[in-house]
Amino acid sequence: MIERKPLTLHRLRDMHAAGEPITMLTCYDASFARVLDDAGVDCLLVGDSLGMVLQGEASTVPVTLDAMAYHVRCVARGNRHAWVIGDLPFGSYQQSPAQAMQGAAVLMQAGAQMVKLEGGGWTADTVRFLTERGVPVCAHLGLTPQSVHALGGYRVQGRDDAAAATLASHARGLADAGAAMLVLELMPSALAAEITKSVDIPVIGIGAGNRCSGQVLVLHDMLGVTRGKLPRFVRNFMEGASSIEDAVSRYVADVKSRRFPDEALHGY
Repeated sequence: MIERKPLTLHRLRDMHAAGEPITMLTCYDASFARVLDDAGVDCLLVGDSLGMVLQGEASTVPVTLDAMAYHVRCVARGNRHAWVIGDLPFGSYQQSPAQAMQGAAVLMQAGAQMVKLEGGGWTADTVRFLTERGVPVCAHLGLTPQSVHALGGYRVQGRDDAAAATLASHARGLADAGAAMLVLELMPSALAAEITKSVDIPVIGIGAGNRCSGQVLVLHDMLGVTRGKLPRFVRNFMEGASSIEDAVSRYVADVKSRRFPDEALHGY
């Protein structure tokens, strides 16, 4: 059996260039980091979604930088091969690029290999500031949960022509500023496909159709742990699985083969 090597940004770029879908799941602790890593997940996103799935908050807004650093450190300890991304939480980067750099340093010192921030337009200057200082950045457009109150709730973004054009413009601006990866959340599949083609970086979709460079889901959602009504883009991979690792392995296989997401079931 060939020993799996730790993923690097260079390897992720090679995967993207070769058209190999990139797999990502959220992860918040060492035990799950080991399970997901052993199942072959490419990227572990220590998401501020932990505010909702671990802390019981109504949104991601209350999550602190200290909480993010704690969970990044836990994930990094359990991981051996996957690429680890840490979310910059609300209030840790909006004030200035210098503030963002301070937050990024905290997360990278805790074990993150890349940081993620939400929004477009004004964030391009922050992305450029970070990347010029050696911080790999993943941008995030579409539904940006930290801005849920301004967006009027958890709604599909970019449905009209003007909104779609703005998102496409922001995506190109973020890529030009040096973002090494882009997450697109909750938007029409056709728009996500157009954006994916327009930038030369990996584009990871969540509720953004099957034509992105890869996919991400919230771990608790895809394992059937989350209660209540889930977004239509979620699939419970525990159904028919013999174990959590089997469920995660099925997710990896279905993303790699582009069986998931199914446009008819999970797209907009």
